[in-house]
Amino acid sequence: MENGNQQKAVRRRRQFADEYKAGAVRLVLVEGKSITGAAKDLGLAVSVLSRWVEQARANQGTSQRGTLTTEEKEELTRLRKENRELRLEREILKKAAAFFAKENA
Repeated sequence: MENGNQQKAVRRRRQFADEYKAGAVRLVLVEGKSITGAAKDLGLAVSVLSRWVEQARANQGTSQRGTLTTEEKEELTRLRKENRELRLEREILKKAAAFFAKENA
């Protein structure tokens, strides 16, 4: 780059169908292929396939890392959203109570 005004090319994140991911994971877990070998054969980054394999192990209950299952991750996301909403509602109610207390004083 010659000057700071030029922008870097934006690299789009590849997306894979669930069936493709399952097939890649099956190569490792069922067929016994190494993660490195399977990733190379499929043109994937080792880290990507490792993450898929670890998630599959967590969903099967065989993870050694304590990785959350897909259902647990979904529940955690839902609970965090609900928690944010409840905090916002609480703040609104506090402000309303303070407003009415001031009006009635």
